[in-house]
Amino acid sequence: MSRRALRRLRGEQRGQEGPGLGELGLRPGPERAREGGPPPAPGKGPRGPPRAGVSNRFELIPAEESEDEPAAGEERPEPRLSEQDTAGGSQEGSRHGSKEGAGSPPETDGDGQREGQEAEQPHRTLATSNKPRKKKKKRKTKKNSAGETVEDNELEDIESLLERIEEPGLAPQSQGGISADSRPLLYVEHRNLNPENELKRYFGARAVLGDQRPRQRQRQYVRSMWLTAPKNTWPRYSKTGITMQLLDTRRGVQHFTFEHHREYQQVQFKFLDAVESMDPNNIVLLLQMNPYHVDSLLQLSEVCRMQEDQEMARDLIERALYSLECAFHPVFSLTSGTCRLDYRRPENRAFFLALFKHLMFLEKRGCPRTALEFCKLILSLDPENDPLCVLLLIDFLSLRAREYTFLTRLFQEWESHRNLSQLPNFAFSVPLAYFFLSQQEERPELERSQARERAARLIQLALIMFPSVLMPLLDHCSVQPDARVASHPFFGLNAQISQSPALNQLTSLYVGRTHALWKDPAVMAWLEPHVHEVLHMVDAQDTLVQEAEHKRKIRYQSAPRNIYRHIILSEMKEATAALPLEVTSQPVMDFDPLPPLDSIVSYTRPERTSHPSNESTLSLFFRSLLPNFNLQGDMRHDGDDEARAAQDLNQGVNRLMAAMRDMLANIQFQEPPRDDNPEGDGDWD
Repeated sequence: MSRRALRRLRGEQRGQEGPGLGELGLRPGPERAREGGPPPAPGKGPRGPPRAGVSNRFELIPAEESEDEPAAGEERPEPRLSEQDTAGGSQEGSRHGSKEGAGSPPETDGDGQREGQEAEQPHRTLATSNKPRKKKKKRKTKKNSAGETVEDNELEDIESLLERIEEPGLAPQSQGGISADSRPLLYVEHRNLNPENELKRYFGARAVLGDQRPRQRQRQYVRSMWLTAPKNTWPRYSKTGITMQLLDTRRGVQHFTFEHHREYQQVQFKFLDAVESMDPNNIVLLLQMNPYHVDSLLQLSEVCRMQEDQEMARDLIERALYSLECAFHPVFSLTSGTCRLDYRRPENRAFFLALFKHLMFLEKRGCPRTALEFCKLILSLDPENDPLCVLLLIDFLSLRAREYTFLTRLFQEWESHRNLSQLPNFAFSVPLAYFFLSQQEERPELERSQARERAARLIQLALIMFPSVLMPLLDHCSVQPDARVASHPFFGLNAQISQSPALNQLTSLYVGRTHALWKDPAVMAWLEPHVHEVLHMVDAQDTLVQEAEHKRKIRYQSAPRNIYRHIILSEMKEATAALPLEVTSQPVMDFDPLPPLDSIVSYTRPERTSHPSNESTLSLFFRSLLPNFNLQGDMRHDGDDEARAAQDLNQGVNRLMAAMRDMLANIQFQEPPRDDNPEGDGDWD
């Protein structure tokens, strides 16, 4: 037991001395004036009227702590003390004098004093010995009500700070503060990966959890995960055959990869056969035998989504994430932003796709802050190549989550080497973020004025660079432009027709995704004068307008493959309609849409024997029973014994088929007799 706990115990025991101490002259006058009876035990109400002459058992604690601790410790507030107890140093001295007058032993002999007091007061021994246990319980539950004693003020300060951070109004500001800016740009917080934390801030813990707490106590076999919470309805998890290996570490960045064991490879081959059969029931049967096969979960989730079973589709994606997280390497970190996965490896693609589909469900569920954290996680896995092109989505999630400072910081740090301003989504979303920052009244006036200036400059550059965005954006927002804007050719229909198909895909994707953010009347009032200013620059033949037109003609000739992959996964009707024919004409598998052309293949699917298309029905029937059957006898085997055995099998089957042909040729079906009376009973003879 610590010295502080011993001192508190001694103080409590002295405070529990019998009444009449003041009458015996052991306490000075000021202390006697403040006596009102012992306070009730923590968490309990008073049992009766206060007895006169009983000292406060907490009033001796500050006096004893002042002997060894610095003066700063004397200023800590004690909830149980009255205002007179914290008045000044004279009263501290009086309490110290009263303590010495009571005949207390030296502080170093704590155990001896406790034994002596237990001998003097045996009826208080049980209550005194149970006191540390009560304090420990209160420290666990972290109760801070008025009826309980605060034991650790530092813990109280931490709790109050966390409560302020969790408030919805202060959350965006805390992310944009100094503490958030000191972290890496793609730093991921574990608590922001849980959508329940975000829903609790909106609706409260009671509305979110409900009756889940008692059922969670019964779940004993599941593991606690960061990406998703396991459910009792899921099958019991067992090792699936997926592991993660550390390939190498270069410049402080660790490169990992998932690996499929031989058992998992066999299941993967069966899955490919089930996909080729075009029957979802085959995938369901495969999942019954292998409930945590990732590609099957991804494919079946898409089938459920198309059948408008959103709950089941989301549950399958969460199960896939759980299966992959169970295979993580011990040093693989979700939050550091220094762990990489190569999308060119087929084993790693399932993790990218599961994260992307999961964040799409989170955004539709109304958890944009959690979806933004998953988007940062995907981007941190391969920030250079960005295989799913989440840069086209991260600005929208930042605006939805009101993380304006993160979006502006991303633009400032990556603009020099990534040219984010050449993407329509960043060109329009960043000035919109600066506009929202300028509307926050809690910010200093200097920061607000700087944000207004940056927003004005960037929105004009965006309108000059991408004039085809304005009219579709106003159309989606149900806003009718004035006569000058509607009749000007710079923003007219010619701006949309003259742009390249790749640029049309980007602008259609942005307008279809973020038009709801521009419907605010304050945003439209801010946008209108800048549109007229751009028209004035166009009429004056400004050099910026000519340079932007030249850039549009040279760039955006063809979109990279990751943009096509992003459009397919996003399923935005406006952007999907603008996809080129070479993308829409080829089959797209939901478990691996548009695989990279330079894939790194670690294992291949066994080659299946090709069968001629002019086979008879009987030959197909026997092949369904015997997959190795070949009527022509053209079997390719490496060993002579296998070839001889297969040839004998084919000869036996061929003789059986010849006999069946003869039998079928000799079968004659007797035609039913014709009856001239059509109203007869129609019975045959």
